Amino acid sequence: MTLRAYRRFFVVAYQFLPLLLAYARDRNRYLFFGPGRTVSTEKRQKRAQSLLESLVRLGPTFVKLGQLLSTRPDVLPPEYIEVFESLQDDVPPAPWAESREVLEAELGPVDEVFDEFDTDPISGASLGQVYIGEIDGQRVAVKVRRPNIEDLVEADLRVIRWSLPILMRFVSETRSFSLETLADEFEKTIREEMDYERERRMLEEIGENLADNPNVRVPVALPELSTRRVLTMEYVKGTKISQIDNLDQLGVDRTQLAKTLQRVYLQMIIDDGVFHADPHPGNLAVQNDGTIVFYDFGMSGRVDPFIQEKIVDFYLAVARQDTGAILDTLIEMGTLSPEADREVMSNVMELAIADARGEDIEQYRVQQIIEQVEDTIYDFPLRLPPNLALVLRVATVVEGVCVTLDPDFDFIAVATDYLRDEGVLEESARGYLEGRGEELQNLGESLVRVPPKLESTLDRIDRGDVTVGVELEDEQPLEKLAKRLVLGMLLSAGLLATTVLYAFATLEATAVAAAVSTLLVGLLWRSFRKRRGIRAKPQFTRQAMRERQDDE
Repeated sequence: MTLRAYRRFFVVAYQFLPLLLAYARDRNRYLFFGPGRTVSTEKRQKRAQSLLESLVRLGPTFVKLGQLLSTRPDVLPPEYIEVFESLQDDVPPAPWAESREVLEAELGPVDEVFDEFDTDPISGASLGQVYIGEIDGQRVAVKVRRPNIEDLVEADLRVIRWSLPILMRFVSETRSFSLETLADEFEKTIREEMDYERERRMLEEIGENLADNPNVRVPVALPELSTRRVLTMEYVKGTKISQIDNLDQLGVDRTQLAKTLQRVYLQMIIDDGVFHADPHPGNLAVQNDGTIVFYDFGMSGRVDPFIQEKIVDFYLAVARQDTGAILDTLIEMGTLSPEADREVMSNVMELAIADARGEDIEQYRVQQIIEQVEDTIYDFPLRLPPNLALVLRVATVVEGVCVTLDPDFDFIAVATDYLRDEGVLEESARGYLEGRGEELQNLGESLVRVPPKLESTLDRIDRGDVTVGVELEDEQPLEKLAKRLVLGMLLSAGLLATTVLYAFATLEATAVAAAVSTLLVGLLWRSFRKRRGIRAKPQFTRQAMRERQDDE
């Protein structure tokens, strides 16, 4: 394993070295010295395409890494994100003889387990490929992990770990932290995708959550024919969701299809907390009656309740075009640095909403807003929570699919309708009105109380009856001040005595006086090493008066 990792390290270094040298020259024109270089958008796009080609050449592990990088705007510039989003997990299938070894090692002889089995895969991915079989008259889809993929992934993960210290030298300190967390996230993600038992559990959980929706179909898994390396489920045929002409021939309402898809993902993310995280057209199909079929649950995630709540707040803020609330929500979720310039960010949000709004003030797309946020995230680097990065990717990809189905698709209108149906808008509006009602009540009470109190205070000031009290927190400052005065006077006397004795007395007497003076210098210096000055708290501040009233 270690020897293979060493070989892979040199292969990876050979692929990435030209790009790393280019990045180094961006910081220092002559590699080790000289001014930095300005990199144009066109050059970044070319580099992104070159990096993408290198990832594909390096094989399955790095293809998955590229897909993960497409969800991390805190690591890569927007030009790279745009290029990497096109990275498809389609690779040539492994030979049947090798896949058969894996299948029979897990389930037994193919001829005995299945009544029929087509040895030509219907799809091939970087980590596995899918075959069609038949058991007791039921057609099944069998997903088999690629042979020997475990050793390759383990070697590549070591290479990535070894490469991190080198990459750190080419990026800023903040972004190097993001790279390190990305490596941890990637290792966790790819191990989960290779575990087909986990994928089966996620498939079953999401299937249960969507069981009551007649417009959605999640294949049913067969646990008795599933292991860590093989996943067997019912085969559900459908038309690829991006094949618009075929959908039109079926007479499917594409607008309603887009709404259904968007509402299903809102349910998974906001209500269920577990979601299918790879909604590209290859994993979505449509049956003749318009039912949406979901495939491939290897990339799936969970959302904790706090993030769910903040996502709802984000949607509500976008719907209200409240840029301040949008920024607050992004900061609370951890997707935006609290140190970012709020005025600049607010302008970015306003421009994004205005640009996405179009002719109709109610028509704008959240994808454009997310893209603007992602661009700014790269300028203000931060650490994106892993599942939140997946949520951002899902929102972008789903909206792209929906716009393909219906060019006039309004993401916010669908999200607003969904939140209204779930009662979220009513709760938000009720809380807002209650808050405003309390503010009005407090304002009315203040209007009644303030004038008499103000008149009374002004009368006392006019009579000269108002005094300002200062309360010392403790008596130590006065004690320190007194000690310093005494030490200072003793030191002055000691220095004078040392001088006189040196001139008129013996050397021994002078030494004693000098020693005493030195001791006094040490004590006086020590007193100034501690907190200095009189620290008093004025009692006429609003906070102090409120605290005093509470104590009373």
